[in-house]
Amino acid sequence: MQVNKQKLTRRLKILEGQVRGIQNMVDKNAYCIDIITQTSAIKQGLSNIEDALLEGHLGHCVVNQIKSGQTNKAKEEIIKVYKLKRK
Repeated sequence: MQVNKQKLTRRLKILEGQVRGIQNMVDKNAYCIDIITQTSAIKQGLSNIEDALLEGHLGHCVVNQIKSGQTNKAKEEIIKVYKLKRK
């Protein structure tokens, strides 16, 4: 994996803390818009992690598949990534 694991782990721990924070906000009946603001931040954070993972996969794994002649497998994975990102 070409993605820096330490960076990803750090980002995931931040998101984990944010989720716990939202749980606390719900328990304390925080203002709905404040909770929604935090859920939006978490979604963006997950999207950034996903982007980094997909970029690493396409830039490393798929390129290696193409170089080794596994063009059909590479094509299938590119299409799979495309479909996942559209969701």
